[in-house]
Amino acid sequence: MAPKSNFSKEEELLLQDFGRGLSAKSSAIFYFHAFIVSTVPLYLFSNIQQMFICENAILFGIGTIVSMYFISFAYKNNKFELKHKIAQKRGDGVSAEIHAAVADMDGNKKVSKKEKDERILWRKNEVAEAESIQLAVFNTNATFLAILIFLAFLIFKNYAPTPYPFRLQLVQNIILTS
Repeated sequence: MAPKSNFSKEEELLLQDFGRGLSAKSSAIFYFHAFIVSTVPLYLFSNIQQMFICENAILFGIGTIVSMYFISFAYKNNKFELKHKIAQKRGDGVSAEIHAAVADMDGNKKVSKKEKDERILWRKNEVAEAESIQLAVFNTNATFLAILIFLAFLIFKNYAPTPYPFRLQLVQNIILTS
């Protein structure tokens, strides 16, 4: 039997909005972008560094799937940190937007302070969610690809073909620890 919470439905919804959990939309966006970014190294290793796809298909497949999982995990962590920062920075602008929208409504309809605050909080969460998803994807992709290119062309340039999953795992460990 699950323990009962002392929170109202509104408070639970608010906690869910600002919690670490991801919506289905966010997860889909993260996994799609992670798949695209995880397949970019295939071009690097197959065409530029002359690793044959047929001979290394299992390594490429495993490396891409593992890379996709860790990159989406990095997206999630990055999004969580960015969301709170963005919500704080956009708070005044969102408040002004909501106050202007309420002032433009019909004069007959009065909006309570509680309803205004709820609208402001909902809009602030919506803006922070959208911006944090975009920034998390951009920052993580830029970091992943920069480290991958640095390692592929500077560190491992004179070595025999290093196994693909080893290179990707090294890059993922650097991203997850940063």
